[in-house]
Parts: sequence; C-alpha cells; structure tokens
Amino acid sequence: MTAPGRDDADVTDGAGPHRASSGRRLRLVIAGVLTVAIVLLVGIALGRLSSPNPVTPGTDSVEAGFSRDMQVHHEQAVQMAMMVRDRTDDPEVRSMAYDMALTQSQQAGQMYAWLELWRVPQAPSEPTMTWMTRPTLDGDYGSHHMTGDGGASGSATPVATHEPGGRMPGLATDEQLAALDSARGVEAERHFLTLMIAHHEGGIEMADAILARSEVTQVRAFASGMVQTQQSEIDAMQAMLAERS
Repeated sequence: MTAPGRDDADVTDGAGPHRASSGRRLRLVIAGVLTVAIVLLVGIALGRLSSPNPVTPGTDSVEAGFSRDMQVHHEQAVQMAMMVRDRTDDPEVRSMAYDMALTQSQQAGQMYAWLELWRVPQAPSEPTMTWMTRPTLDGDYGSHHMTGDGGASGSATPVATHEPGGRMPGLATDEQLAALDSARGVEAERHFLTLMIAHHEGGIEMADAILARSEVTQVRAFASGMVQTQQSEIDAMQAMLAERS
C-alpha cells in the first residue's frame, strides 16, 4: 500500500534516483535542442531579410566543403545512434540516441539543401578537409580562437592542423564500429557514449573551423547552434558514462 498523498508513479525502487536524475538531464538536453533550433530559424530569417545581395558560395568554397564533410560526419553519428538502440534496452540511452539520429539526419538534409540551393555539386570537388586548411577571416592560417559572439580573431593558441584528404576529427574507425556492433547491454552503452563524445568533439572542432572562415549568415547560425547543442550533449554523455563505469 502506498503512503497517503502518493500514487504508484511516486514509488521508486533502488534505481529510482538514478532514473529521475537521468530523466531530468535528458529533458534538459531535448529542451536545449529545441531552443537552438528556434534560434537557428530566427537567425536564418533575419539573415535573409538583412542581406539584399547574399553571397552564394561556390563549389570550392569553405562553406561547400564544410557542408559536404559535415554530412558524412553526421551520417556516421546516425549510424552509431541506431546501432546502440538495437543493442540496449536502457531507456535513457535509447531516447538520447533517437534524438541524436533525428537531429543529425535533419541537419544533414539541411546541408544537402544548401548545396542544391547554391547550385554546386554534392560530390566533393577536392579532398576532404581541404577547406580546413584555408585561412581564417583574419587571414591567419595557423591559429585562431573563438570569441564570445562566435567570431574569430588572431591568437597564439594553435588549432589542430589538417591534411587535405585526411580523416575528419572524431570519426570512429572501422574497428571501433565493429566493437560497438558486437557489444550488448551496458558494454554497448559504454562503447557508444565513448565514441559519440569523441565524435561530438570532432564535430565542434569542424564547426569552430567554419565559424573562423565563413561570413555566410545561415552557415554561421547553423555552426553556432551545433556547437551549443553538441557541447550540451557531451556534458550529458560524460555524466552517463561515469554512471556506467
């Protein structure tokens, strides 16, 4: 019998506090995603209204390179998210993975649409990561740091260097994907969280790189929102991984 004033939904077992805290954290992540999506839509709309002669990126532009490479990056995130959903019954991990798969699929579609709108090929016109070797807005090749408003300025802090045709930051290897594929339960959750944290960190690095190189309003709004959302998810996944250590 439950105590007066309580119903069955209030009764928790030993795992109750864990589920409650995890649920709150997941709700915060989802709320953050929705907030960023609204900010992105407003930013894009304002950008279109305030730019009577918007710049259209060309096929070799940093914007086109970012859009092509980030689609590939997002596609792997979707792949890993769907893999873990089939390999665990944990509702927290499954819910987060579904949200990631949905969000990153939508974003990949948005970048595909940009390339169509810009009338540039979807297929790469140069090796992957080439755009990340180009100078920043201040003309600096070797270093930059992000300011509070998402702008770029010269800095003595070096950024990661990239070789044209090199591996994108944070991409899981074939061996790591195979390990996730063969894992089940908590082991699969740990593999997924570890890989996705690194994947998001790489995505943020790429988003920071385009912010340092592009003045196109919708691309900057997209990248800024992506940094905020993925950092929020990294924080949540780090806490989830600690709970499963």
